[in-house]
Amino acid sequence: MVENQRKTVGDVPAIRVGIDVGGTFTDFILIDEKQERILTGKCLTTPEQPGLAVVEGLKQLLNESGRSIDEVDGIVHGTTLVTNTVIERKGAKIGVILTEGFRDVPALGREMRYDLYDLFLELPQPLAERPYRQTVRGRVLATGEVMQELDEEDVHRAAGVFRELGVESVAVCLMHSYRNPEHEKRVGVLLAELLPGVPVTLSSDVAPEIREYERANTACVNAYVQPMMEGYLKELLDDLRVLGFQGSLHVMLSGGGIASPDFARRQPVHLIESGPAAGAIAMQHFGRLAGENNVISFDMGGTTAKMCLIEDGEVEHATVFEAARVRRFRKGSGLPLKVPVIDLIEIGAGGGSIAHIDSMELLKVGPYSAGSVPGPVCYGRGGKQPTATDSDLLLGYLSPQYFLGGEMALDNSEIHKVFESALARPLDMSVMEVAAGVHEIINETMAAATRAYVAEKGRDPRNYIMMAFGGAGPVHAYGLARLLKLSKFIVPQGAGVASALGLLAAPPEVDLVSSGLVRLDRVDWGGLSATFNSMREEARRMLREAGAQAAGLRFSFSADMRYAGQGFEIPVLLDAEATSLNGDEVRSRFLASYESLFGRRIEDVDIEVMAWRLHAAAARREIPSQFSRTLSAGTNKLKGERRAYFSGHGEVACGVYDRYALRAGDEIAGPAIIEERESTAIVGPEGRLHVDEYLNLVVDLSV
Repeated sequence: MVENQRKTVGDVPAIRVGIDVGGTFTDFILIDEKQERILTGKCLTTPEQPGLAVVEGLKQLLNESGRSIDEVDGIVHGTTLVTNTVIERKGAKIGVILTEGFRDVPALGREMRYDLYDLFLELPQPLAERPYRQTVRGRVLATGEVMQELDEEDVHRAAGVFRELGVESVAVCLMHSYRNPEHEKRVGVLLAELLPGVPVTLSSDVAPEIREYERANTACVNAYVQPMMEGYLKELLDDLRVLGFQGSLHVMLSGGGIASPDFARRQPVHLIESGPAAGAIAMQHFGRLAGENNVISFDMGGTTAKMCLIEDGEVEHATVFEAARVRRFRKGSGLPLKVPVIDLIEIGAGGGSIAHIDSMELLKVGPYSAGSVPGPVCYGRGGKQPTATDSDLLLGYLSPQYFLGGEMALDNSEIHKVFESALARPLDMSVMEVAAGVHEIINETMAAATRAYVAEKGRDPRNYIMMAFGGAGPVHAYGLARLLKLSKFIVPQGAGVASALGLLAAPPEVDLVSSGLVRLDRVDWGGLSATFNSMREEARRMLREAGAQAAGLRFSFSADMRYAGQGFEIPVLLDAEATSLNGDEVRSRFLASYESLFGRRIEDVDIEVMAWRLHAAAARREIPSQFSRTLSAGTNKLKGERRAYFSGHGEVACGVYDRYALRAGDEIAGPAIIEERESTAIVGPEGRLHVDEYLNLVVDLSV
């Protein structure tokens, strides 16, 4: 199979490729360790056939690099395919087997309203309608004890119903299977015999955790996307084989690690935040290079913006993710999934965000996006609605001739007409005023969301620096950083394709959990130590399967804890080895974590543990610190001059600089525009830029 490694790369110089499929663009990074260089590529995503853009972009990048596909040792792939399938409800026809009496768990949810005052509240609908949800008799208690044996005749009956309904995939979620999966595993064996060829997802495999609704959703989503992902990966592997690829293929997980295609086929739900996770990993890498440990990772692409906090050099993680929100950016309106993810927020603000006038005759931007098809008006692909990218072109921030290094010229002949008819005339404003308003509104939207996100964690954004990337991130970083009152922001090399670089910086990782509610003063510490040892060995096995070397594995242990009677828990980091835990130490860690989040601690209330967790990761791969491009414009740093609009200053003359000609130590006073192939960085009149030793653009806002 193509996915099997033909050799162990280890310390041998290798050629590796990262491919990130986004909503608007597909990004590529080629790291050539043999020649110590990094090359980048970008092409429009093909939503109906995402593999088409992957293959065509890869061939173009290899042609530019002078390398052939058979020289590539490894490819790491990140994709939005899983999350888009769930959002668009284009997955498989699934059946669900639940414990008798719990048929409607997926529909009832958590009895919570994400908007208390909306009388016509729209709730997320389960992926399987009621006829597709069948129940079986048999009951496991919360202790793991079997109270009633599984009725196998009920499984036969459910399989018959699924056969008649044409079910393509099945999810199984039985009560308390996180403590004892015996009944679920037996149902899985029976379904394999009764419905041959139909994939079966067991909740105890994909989400062995307490909370029935979340566990059922996770199993359902996995079943829902599994046939699609199986077909996509097979087609992709076949296409790579035809090209002559003989190396290893890995996929990016939502938690920031990478795994084998076999794991992705079995548990595709773990890819639901694949692409955004890669961007956070890239900023973790660049932050370390720049000596910055506390970073706000700001990723703005064509469809959305993503924010993530990096604290003490490490990205933050979460164990619950909401998919397919009814109101896309409203917390509580989606399907909660129990999957490890990098903790980030998505905001309806991207280059393709559509500007419009709402019912109160106010200018609004987003959350709807023009995507890549038809795209912004300036793409010349049929777009008729004004977008953020169109406004950035009108304001002078983008060059019509140098978008994607000149490979994709922007058409500005229609933009003025569209802005005039759709926005300027109804608002009785000039086109430039409206364009500036679009730019400022999208910045304000992102600033408000970032403040709330950081405040929820008990932090102050002014104590961080921002690292901006994505195709649109460096264009909006200056305005956003000023709104957040940051002292500086950094634009790394290859910012427009940084998520693809994150794919190659990410190590193989695995997350394991042992779930079950227990009072802290009743924990069996000897048994817990044995559990952690077992989890550690299982993690080692899984990492070996993902191609990791035995040396350099890192383990971290944590617990989900709460005060008795609370509805939600918080993560508490334990010591690195977790070999000598005791109640006093764990209690002290919980109290400290609780106080850091909420500013108080309660000493005389019982504490409960919901789950014990293990995170294991292989050693990080080193990547060259310098990018190389054959498209470099030579040694002339100043390409010319362009007028650009800045609020409070009007249109001013800006020097336009070639990013590839800048060298460490260079300093540029704003206003200035710095162009590279995949992105453009803007420095306003109040900013001053210098280039550090790693060729990062460091913009000081305190001058």
